[in-house]
Amino acid sequence: MKKFVIIFLAVLCSGNQYSQEPWTLEACVNRALEMNISIKQSQLEYAGSEIDRKGAIGNFLPNINIGSSHSWNVGLNQNITTGLLENFTTQFSSMNLNLNVNLYNGLQNVKRLHRANLAILASQYQLEDMTENVALRVANSYLQILFSKESLAVQKLQLEITKKELIRVKELVDGGVVPKGDVYEIEANLASQEKNVVDAQNAYFLSKIALAQLILIDDYENFEIANESYDIPIANVLNKTATEIFNYAVGNKKDIKISETNVEIAKKDLELSKSLLQPRLSAFYSYSTRIGYSDRVVPTGEFGSSTIGFVESTNEKVIAPFPIYKSEKPLSFSEQFDLNAGQNFGLSLSIPILNNLSNRTNVDRTKVNILRSINSLEQKKLDLENTVNQSYNDAKGAYKAYVASQKLVKARNSAFDYAQSKFEVGAMNSFDFTQAKQRFELAQSELIRTKYDYIFKLKVLEFYFGVPITVN
Repeated sequence: MKKFVIIFLAVLCSGNQYSQEPWTLEACVNRALEMNISIKQSQLEYAGSEIDRKGAIGNFLPNINIGSSHSWNVGLNQNITTGLLENFTTQFSSMNLNLNVNLYNGLQNVKRLHRANLAILASQYQLEDMTENVALRVANSYLQILFSKESLAVQKLQLEITKKELIRVKELVDGGVVPKGDVYEIEANLASQEKNVVDAQNAYFLSKIALAQLILIDDYENFEIANESYDIPIANVLNKTATEIFNYAVGNKKDIKISETNVEIAKKDLELSKSLLQPRLSAFYSYSTRIGYSDRVVPTGEFGSSTIGFVESTNEKVIAPFPIYKSEKPLSFSEQFDLNAGQNFGLSLSIPILNNLSNRTNVDRTKVNILRSINSLEQKKLDLENTVNQSYNDAKGAYKAYVASQKLVKARNSAFDYAQSKFEVGAMNSFDFTQAKQRFELAQSELIRTKYDYIFKLKVLEFYFGVPITVN
């Protein structure tokens, strides 16, 4: 992003002005890069890819979960000490710790991390590409304002010349040098010239609105660009061949790098799909304990006896001893925590055999996506080659058109001076004089158009070649 801004700011910038100050190209580009919604979206995409990378790193860590619960049992419940059903209220607390570690899953975690890194790189290229496009649009809109501004100045100058001509014609009519009908011709030309000024003012205002909207400024009326004039820059890039420019662009343009990265991402997706066909081995461990808050029944160490029957032959009692229990308060929290603790650990192995061919079809699908990405990359290169060749020819053609316009302005200026001298002495009628003047005006307008058309097309070509652009 910084590289592109430096390149394009060197084209037409000479200051850093904001607020009520006239806006330079540097200020316009900075404003666009700060406020443009598409750039903000690309920044969010980049931030999202960073988050995805953190998630890929987190896959290497074990899953650890801690849980707890507290319950009340009211009514008829089984006494866990005696095993008898009793009608009472009990409270219990339980706590557990679960840990799961992925030992092997076809290196999916490694491949996901590699893919996340590629996604970050693609998002970065996307952000830089969006920045380049926005800066290019700002430069084009800025040049359009300069063109409209110079065109308006020419039309105003021609209007003043026409007003002076009308005064002069009236003097010639009063002196009997030219017929009175010439006044009507000049007045009609004056009305046409006034309309041209209005049209030029509208074009200038619309060009300012276009740039103001691009950089998200609502105050169109007070929006002005800096009063700067720009000479035709030296076109060293035109000494290069279109092939040389393309070779540089194909290795440095961000949209090409995005497509190349997408190919690598598609290949990584294929590796991930294949890894789903491999066995998965994981280790697990869990720890749990339980705390009770009810009174407990414990043996006293003493025994009682009870008759459980009689001997049939002698009718003697059969006596059986039984332990005597007593009720005590529950053990302390720490005692129960250790006493009731339990652990569980082991290994888990999963071998995919048949899952409705979903994994196999995913592998085939990612293979197709790789071919699509490769085709998209090749198409991007072809499009870039066509664009570079077109830009190269456009820049050369624009320069030739500018040179031709210079010659035309010079010739039309001479013709107009000659027609003006003849008209002032009555040797040319007003219609022929007006035609000569209009041809001169059209030549001036064409010169301005070809000048800025050449500047912009040259800067685009220099951008593809990575040349730091300067005004001089």
